[in-house]
Amino acid sequence: MAASRTVRLATCCAQLAAAWLLTLSPLVAQSSRETGELFQDGKTARASSTAPANDTKTSIPPARQTYMGRRIARTMSYKGAPWLLRTEREKEEACSRMLQELRLEPGMVVCDLGCGNGFYTLRMADLVGRKGHVFAVDIQPQMLVLLRQRMETKGVTNVSPILGSIHDPRLPAQTVDLILLVDVYHEFSHPELMLQAMRRALKEDGVVALLEYRAEDPMVPIKPLHKMTKKQAIAEFSANGFRVRRQFDGLPWQHMLIFEKDPQWSPRSGSNR
Repeated sequence: MAASRTVRLATCCAQLAAAWLLTLSPLVAQSSRETGELFQDGKTARASSTAPANDTKTSIPPARQTYMGRRIARTMSYKGAPWLLRTEREKEEACSRMLQELRLEPGMVVCDLGCGNGFYTLRMADLVGRKGHVFAVDIQPQMLVLLRQRMETKGVTNVSPILGSIHDPRLPAQTVDLILLVDVYHEFSHPELMLQAMRRALKEDGVVALLEYRAEDPMVPIKPLHKMTKKQAIAEFSANGFRVRRQFDGLPWQHMLIFEKDPQWSPRSGSNR
């Protein structure tokens, strides 16, 4: 059984690598218009007003402006990538403590969804070890180029970069032990479809680790549009087939909620508003 899973994972990784080569080249040269900012002081990390070119198919539902009473933020542009690697991030977000709370183990298959330039991706790769694997998903090819550069510099080989779309992270079904979402879920223009895709990608006992800046705390120096309340996050995940397994309230700026599949949940007709 273990050998079968290993072969399946290796095949999936090879397919993803091929998809990377086919999709990345024509997209890398594209640039995005930037509007809005993430931080209250307006220093850096702007938000993109355009969707990736691979999401122009008419079959994709229109992007939402709001979801369950929450206004959806625009995606942070790749031009703000240096901020993700800022030296003060450990102090502001207690990143090492957060990683401990993920409880990763060698051999696990995990996903950094909205990976950016790989701040957490490479740390997760180290924690799951050579027998484990990390799927690193982003919708901006420029972010994946930056990730690839960091992977090559550090000699990391157990990471598969994936060019996702605004409605589908393109993860293999029933393969992932943990999906990490760090300050990215609030930017999803298709939250229902993304949550459905994540649910399909998880193993039966898999979990989603959600981190979002605390909207309840006015001292967190992030614009309100890029924050979420714990109540709102739980409501949205619960409406899409998840329930809280555990939570950690010890981070300086962020909520940390660990969701698992809710076995009692069944899809309702129509969509949540």
